[in-house]
Amino acid sequence: MKKLILMAAVMLASVGAYAQHAVGSFNLQPKIGMNVAMLTDTEKADPRIGLAVGVEGEYQVSDIFSISGGVLYSMQGNKYEVASNPLKSKVTNTVKLDYVNVPIMANVYVVKGLAVKLGIQPGFKVSSKLNTDVNTPIAKGNKDADLDKVKAFDFSIPVGISYEYANFQLDARYNFGVTNAFEVGKSKNSVFQLTLGYKFDL
Repeated sequence: MKKLILMAAVMLASVGAYAQHAVGSFNLQPKIGMNVAMLTDTEKADPRIGLAVGVEGEYQVSDIFSISGGVLYSMQGNKYEVASNPLKSKVTNTVKLDYVNVPIMANVYVVKGLAVKLGIQPGFKVSSKLNTDVNTPIAKGNKDADLDKVKAFDFSIPVGISYEYANFQLDARYNFGVTNAFEVGKSKNSVFQLTLGYKFDL
């Protein structure tokens, strides 16, 4: 019996060391990083590399569990080549879908500083543009045009992992798009996101 009690005490002590912050504490984390974004159901498309920037707050519920919520500006979409020929003429379109996303995450600390994450993420469109880049022997240019029939609301499921050291946190997530990005078709947002943040205890 004494051995069982000792083992249980050791296990509880080790679990208590998993979280970086005290139970009941709240911290605020400004963060910045990059997206590698795609739209599903599109052929011969390349990712759009964009900015992800914002702030998240985290409440430490227990030694191994916390809840976080945030507001992130997120550049999404994709790009694709629409013309190419032996004269090296090329026209590239970039679908630029920018959102304000609101991730709400459950975080489970599996070892000290290392957390796995799962949540929900409503998103609100702030800009939708089609950028056309022309590069031909006789003409060069770059212009943006408004992109119609983009839905104002987006919903995704983020899943990820993070590691915290000295209040710096490196966070990697994949956002699975649930809703269609456009009023027509079945394309959904698909985003890999990597950010670096710093936590301030409040």
